[in-house]
Amino acid sequence: LRKARFRQRWLISFSLDVSTPHTRGHHMTKVSVTGDKLVIDVQGLHKLWSLKSRLEIPLEHVRGVRAATDERVAGIRFPGTQVPGILTAGTFYHQGKKVFWDVHDYSKAIAIDLHDDTFSKVIIEVADPAATIEQIERVLTPANI
Repeated sequence: LRKARFRQRWLISFSLDVSTPHTRGHHMTKVSVTGDKLVIDVQGLHKLWSLKSRLEIPLEHVRGVRAATDERVAGIRFPGTQVPGILTAGTFYHQGKKVFWDVHDYSKAIAIDLHDDTFSKVIIEVADPAATIEQIERVLTPANI
């Protein structure tokens, strides 16, 4: 009986931790440019939810970047996680295209439009959308846009 109570408390504690990462200031992804690649590192438990830990995208495949506050998920999720209104993470197939999502707070989401890549679009939440968009736009050449 004592072991069962301990297990129950641990499970409750664990699920509270899982559901509150954003209240502690954690963000889902970190974006950087390394050489000729745009690198997106998925953070924390979002690696589990999205089943990805890192995306490396050649800069020549980036068509553009923009705020994604109006984007909404569509299509079939495989693999990944979706809890409506809370979390969208993983790969979604829609109209023959693959889109990678990792978003909790749409007000902090950006969309990276791609061509000739595994994904047609990457929609992610970042700490500072305006600064991230500016950072990516600075390294794009006119041939990308």
